[in-house]
Amino acid sequence: MKKVYFLCTGNSCRSQMAEGYAKQILPANNFKIESAGVEAHGLNPMTIKVMAEDGVDISKQYSKLIDLQYFNTADIIITLCGDAKDKCPMIPAQTKSLHWPLSDPAQTKGTIEEQLQEFRNIRDQIKALITELK
Repeated sequence: MKKVYFLCTGNSCRSQMAEGYAKQILPANNFKIESAGVEAHGLNPMTIKVMAEDGVDISKQYSKLIDLQYFNTADIIITLCGDAKDKCPMIPAQTKSLHWPLSDPAQTKGTIEEQLQEFRNIRDQIKALITELK
C-alpha cells in the first residue's frame, strides 16, 4: 500500500481538496491518503462547499500539522504551494516528491461568488492532477 501525503501552508484548502479527491479517485486498497500543513488554519468553509458541489464530502476532515512519522514513511509527498515546499522537512531520499504550484484560493479578493469561482478553479485543477496519479 502506497502512502501519499499532501502538504500546503495551512491545511485548509488545497491539501484538503487533494485528500478528498484522492480518497475518492485512488483505489483504497492501494493507497493510504493524508494531508497536512506547515501550519493548521482550520478547514475553510468554502472548501467544504465547492467539494460538496462535486459530490465529495470533506466536512469530517480537519486541519492538521505535519506528522513526522507519516512524513518519514510516506511513499509520495506532494506539495501544493511554494510555502509548503520551502518549509516542509527534508524529504527522505527514498520518497517520491511532486510539486503542484497552485495559488491559494483563500487569498482571493472580490465578491463571495468571485471567491467561490476561484475555489472551484483550484478544485478542478486538483481533481485533474489526482486523476493523473492513478
